[in-house]
Amino acid sequence: MNGFLQDIGQDLAQRLHDRDPHLMAGAAALLLLLIVLLGLFLHWRRPSPDELERRRRERLALNGRITDGVIVDARTLTGEDSVSTTPEVLVYSYRLAGVTYNCAQDVSRLADRVAGFRLDQPIQIRYDPRNPGNSILLSEEWSGLWQK
Repeated sequence: MNGFLQDIGQDLAQRLHDRDPHLMAGAAALLLLLIVLLGLFLHWRRPSPDELERRRRERLALNGRITDGVIVDARTLTGEDSVSTTPEVLVYSYRLAGVTYNCAQDVSRLADRVAGFRLDQPIQIRYDPRNPGNSILLSEEWSGLWQK
């Protein structure tokens, strides 16, 4: 068996030395195929923007610190004022270490968790202590809205 592998290795070395055009074309095609497959694998593995936002909410819901805040506005995704009982965007404000943060969260995917909110309602905010502007009002697992 070992002699067989040596013969194949020597044959391959000789062909590469002679630069057999069929072998070189086959090697180039194989290399191109591997590059394409790797690119497709990495593209399919890349999370979507919705998935990245869901992960951010999950991370803050589990590890974020809590502070008090207030809802200051409700809007649609296009930026218009919303009079709906389930708005698409909630704008909220909170204060940490003398700095006021005004943030907005797209809650269109969490509409069932928003029902019954009101402007000027006291709320709780979860924020990242290393980046206090990174905050959430609610997520799939946690809600800072006070229930009636």
